Amino acid sequence: MTVIAVVVVFGILVLVHELGHFVTAKMTGMRVDEFAIGFGPKIFSYKRGETVYSLRAIPLGGFNDIAGMTKEDNKAGERGFCEKSVPKRMLVIVAGSAMNLLLPVFIFWGIFFFNGVSTPSNEPILGGVATNKAADKAGLKAGDKIIAINGKEVTSWSEIVAGIRNTTGEMEIVYERNGAKNTAKVESAYDEMYKRNMIGIIGATITTPAGFFESAGLAVKQTVSIIGQMIAELGRLLSQFSGEGLAGPVGVVHMTGEVAKMGITPLLNFMAFLSLNLGIINLFPIPVLDGGHFLALMIEGAIGKPINGKILHVAQMCGIAILAMLMLYATKNDIVRLFLGG
Repeated sequence: MTVIAVVVVFGILVLVHELGHFVTAKMTGMRVDEFAIGFGPKIFSYKRGETVYSLRAIPLGGFNDIAGMTKEDNKAGERGFCEKSVPKRMLVIVAGSAMNLLLPVFIFWGIFFFNGVSTPSNEPILGGVATNKAADKAGLKAGDKIIAINGKEVTSWSEIVAGIRNTTGEMEIVYERNGAKNTAKVESAYDEMYKRNMIGIIGATITTPAGFFESAGLAVKQTVSIIGQMIAELGRLLSQFSGEGLAGPVGVVHMTGEVAKMGITPLLNFMAFLSLNLGIINLFPIPVLDGGHFLALMIEGAIGKPINGKILHVAQMCGIAILAMLMLYATKNDIVRLFLGG
């Protein structure tokens, strides 16, 4: 389940990102020698016109081989990337991230239009139970109505949340299913990511239908809201020089697998979240990222000539070093959270 979910989710995110670069490169008259999904040896490829379209063995990534990225390597003449105007090159560079920021709008539109708009219910009823988490192991199921926690009656979802947060270790939950009362012993666990005790349950929701245009408006609003929250969180991390909230590849793969167990709609929501993350992070002005290339083009436009190749090379090496350190730190966080219980 995890492997399939990771391949599908990241395959779509990479495909959309690279399509942004590919389409704008073609639109601006650049020659694209290869459009690839994945890295490593080719599994399948075919050539149409001047471009080879390929699927490669390692599915987590992709690339566009745009001819003439530098004047030294340009064999495409005026169709080389380096020969195009600065605005055209900027468009190609930023298009990948733009597509990742746009994809969630379509994902959310589909969710709202086909599933309706869900708002949280405050009824003490389980809307879902995560597989292999404490509640699932104790036998709780979606639809169960919680009556009491540790002998204290609950009448709302907020009281359930408070009861779980205030209990460390084993708790006694009385619930009603099909008119019969049952008791379950549930072991709560502190979740480092969410900073609270959790047992793997979510509340019920109230769903109302949404029309085509209403769904589109809600999708845009949802996307803008999440982008704002992400930027605020990034600002908080930078201002506090804190990386404790960073998740690396191990953590993202783990979360993808966990969300996939909950169903297609939660997985689509998570894909939208990852797509926005990818789009925003790629726009950081760090050399080797799209944002770094965009910054270099801005400098070129301001000074009227390309940045010196040696300076650019040093900047890119620094960018790679920064990304490598961030990746190692995030992976350390993943290992501590997932395997060491920190």
